[in-house]
Amino acid sequence: MSGPARLLLSGYYGFGNFGDEAILDVFVSTWRGRRPDDTICVLSQTPDATRVTYQVEAIERMTWRSVSAAIRDTDVVVSGGGGLLQSATSLRSLLYYTSIIREAKRAGRRAAIWAQGVGPLNYFGREVVKRACAGVDLACVRDETSQGTLQALLPNVDVRLTADPVFLAYADPPDPRRIGDFFVREGLRDDVRDVVAVVVRRGAALDQMSERLASLVDRLTVHYGAHVIFVPLQPPQDAEAAASVIRRCKSAPVLLSGGYDLATMTALISRCTAVVAMRLHALILAARLAVPFLAVPYDPKIGALIASLSYPLPPLVRDSLTDDIAQALWSQRAALHDHLRARVPALQARAAAAFDWLEELVAREGAPQPER
Repeated sequence: MSGPARLLLSGYYGFGNFGDEAILDVFVSTWRGRRPDDTICVLSQTPDATRVTYQVEAIERMTWRSVSAAIRDTDVVVSGGGGLLQSATSLRSLLYYTSIIREAKRAGRRAAIWAQGVGPLNYFGREVVKRACAGVDLACVRDETSQGTLQALLPNVDVRLTADPVFLAYADPPDPRRIGDFFVREGLRDDVRDVVAVVVRRGAALDQMSERLASLVDRLTVHYGAHVIFVPLQPPQDAEAAASVIRRCKSAPVLLSGGYDLATMTALISRCTAVVAMRLHALILAARLAVPFLAVPYDPKIGALIASLSYPLPPLVRDSLTDDIAQALWSQRAALHDHLRARVPALQARAAAAFDWLEELVAREGAPQPER
């Protein structure tokens, strides 16, 4: 396609989830740098906010008549990024995302599974993906486990390995005055040293780990002089989860208001000595900024990230000795920083390749034919 193209993005957009909004932020900025004349339309839960925030077209994701019309009016439907093809959330969610792909192929439009994490999938979920996604024109996933899962389901599709787009988040050196103003607004001293950000999410994993996390926070505070802050990425849910841990602490960590955009989170994490996190994109952003982190697994995608980075610090699990893990995190900070600086460029190259492949798909001559 030699002229401007129209892209339709399908994902978990407009729900105020930091990770998905960060993916959208990186996608829009990166794509505009490559193909500034293309039109980007986003399926969103809150289309007005998405339209204003990212300066894109946006439509309500659950109004099927509008969605179907948008699919017919687009050149390439992009499903992703994020973890869309999984049945852990609900089969209804999986059916929604696969129906977008299926409708695109029925309308003769190109469709891409782009920068996704795939799974877990139960038997019915696997059958849904097999049937709905067999005709995709591009499939690239963010980790090797997802690649194996999707390749087994779509044997006739070349499933390629990429990395999460947030590895490409622009890491402009933060303005010290902006950080200082931010800390003051949040009730913190702007000259505080050794800030440790903790990011948790509610669920069974947190219920099992709350006491262990509280013990870790106390250890970092009392023995290493860390100033611990809890950062909700998706308030109010994350704020409630953080409060459940803080109530178990003997020290006095600070709960921030949260709900920050990518630029603010980038500035905040760059100011941190370390990050302790359950949420994937807090860990990815820490890695991107070479800030040592301690992962708290709740989902296989956390393990996949640790594996992709060959990260040497074991995650915090139920049988971890908090004294030992705190000592390891604190004493190995310099080595972990250097490790991340060495490992992240390869993942950035993989993330950039996903944009290359999508750009090739958009530029390909010859229109696909509708399914009969």
